[in-house]
Amino acid sequence: MKELPTPTLALSRLGLRDTLWPQPPQLPQPTVAGGVVAAWARHQDEVREAQRLRWRVFVEEMGARLPTSLPGHDVDLFDDFCEHLLVRAEPGGDVVGTYRVLTPAQARRVGGTYSDTEFDLTRLRGLRERMVELGRSCVHPDHRQGGVILALWGALAAFMHRNRLDTMIGCASIPMLQNGVNGGDAAASIWRQLSATHMAPIQYHVQPRLPLPVEQLDGSLDVEPPALIKGYLRLGAKVLGAPAWDPDFNTADLPMMMRLADLPPRYRRHFLGA
Repeated sequence: MKELPTPTLALSRLGLRDTLWPQPPQLPQPTVAGGVVAAWARHQDEVREAQRLRWRVFVEEMGARLPTSLPGHDVDLFDDFCEHLLVRAEPGGDVVGTYRVLTPAQARRVGGTYSDTEFDLTRLRGLRERMVELGRSCVHPDHRQGGVILALWGALAAFMHRNRLDTMIGCASIPMLQNGVNGGDAAASIWRQLSATHMAPIQYHVQPRLPLPVEQLDGSLDVEPPALIKGYLRLGAKVLGAPAWDPDFNTADLPMMMRLADLPPRYRRHFLGA
């Protein structure tokens, strides 16, 4: 097995001032009722487990068309630079949920973030030294009752706090396939709703490189955002701009940002004990 570096080590060279953060507490390994356990991948074979789950969800379930160097695995150039967070249904069990996390140091090494390929993030340049990118979030269809995503978020919050990082960004996907019909009307409608209620301050707005043509779509539908986006919004996340179209995944991707300072008090207590 290929041993991976400890996730926190690469962050020790960021050079952030100690005055930005108090001394972080030693937080326990995140677990939730029922034996669900979140942990960071330490070996290449654990990353492969995450990549197989991603293939099952994105390709086999959602119909994405993804190039891959390893059959049955969702693999791209960012994976080798990311930390991979895994949730298992029980200790030693199968991986049932995953995120990948690109730290500021690793983003510099790879030349940017995945979000940079979909959006012009120029206005976020002042945040990058304390900003991580979240991506490839997915949960096994048999484990979508809430416990897995809470375990993922708890581990992410602890990781951010432990490494004195304060901002998370990422592309939140809205499927273009609705009721068996391809089209962007649902995505345009969700964008219309959220642009009126959950926009970030204008100094953080970004521009899609391949915009979803929302002006040509029916944005008047009464549809709810996907569960993951609703969860982000409950945690205080903001939308950074209009959606991009991702033809490989056949999704409309909303750029979103979540800052630890914006966590509602009850979630701050739950995830950080503060």
